[in-house]
Amino acid sequence: MSERHQSGLRGELRHDESLAGYTTWRVGGPARRLYRPADAEDLCAFLRTLDPAEPLLWLGLGSNLLVRDGGFPGTVLALQGALNDIRLASAGVLRVEAGVSCARAARFAAREGLCGIEFLAGIPGTLGGALAMNAGAFGGETWRRVRRVLTVDRRGVMRERPPGDFAVGYREVRGPQGEWFLAGWLALEPGDVGAAQQRIRSLLDRRNTSQPIGQWSCGSVFRNPPGDHAARLIETAGLKGLRRGGAQVSEMHANFIVNTGGATAADIEWLIDHVQREVERRHGVRLIPEVHRVGVEARP
Repeated sequence: MSERHQSGLRGELRHDESLAGYTTWRVGGPARRLYRPADAEDLCAFLRTLDPAEPLLWLGLGSNLLVRDGGFPGTVLALQGALNDIRLASAGVLRVEAGVSCARAARFAAREGLCGIEFLAGIPGTLGGALAMNAGAFGGETWRRVRRVLTVDRRGVMRERPPGDFAVGYREVRGPQGEWFLAGWLALEPGDVGAAQQRIRSLLDRRNTSQPIGQWSCGSVFRNPPGDHAARLIETAGLKGLRRGGAQVSEMHANFIVNTGGATAADIEWLIDHVQREVERRHGVRLIPEVHRVGVEARP
């Protein structure tokens, strides 16, 4: 029986749910529990039912995430399709919930004649993930546009916070402990609809010709070190095309690891660690992964 009927929750609760279908790498073991909230209020109600010690994993599109083959021994909160509202909050300001894909946010803004987040069209994630890691592409960064955010804590308490409550850096955001993003208000500039849409098309064309679109990946695996590019370091270390099982360092873009079919999380993790060691050995630069690793290894 679904627990939502017993507790009055409106979302969908699943047990022992494989996470492979929820990640862009298409790998990963099962979650002990997975909850799809109906909306923000339902999510808060569900959080209030949890043991404070319950491990939580917040999941959007599942990019920049590697779930190990043994799965996640806790509760996964799947926000895609749930926190999915986007609207004009005031002149030049969009309110975007955490489950909205970055691409949808960029297209919505362009249709409204608002400019400044076209770069989001090239990011394979949700706004929640973009806020959590200050996602960026083609010279743009998420937090340059943030005017305030809505967060929730383990007790289901929501708060609006200004950017000053967060320390924001390159692919890193530090804020109040134990809070997660539910929505963000993005301040944009007025512009021409056609020009904004053309900018998005140009960025996507550039991405499609330089990245392995159409293959299972997590997006960029490593941050770019200051003054250099991770892809250049990986390629000049002779690692482009390196394989482990069904996983491969992309032959199109060396900062991508692709699942060519049948890869395990262990295959991908081995490649991440090997690339990191080899680049440091050959170039003296220790690459920092963008991808977050969660869960436990599969039992032998």
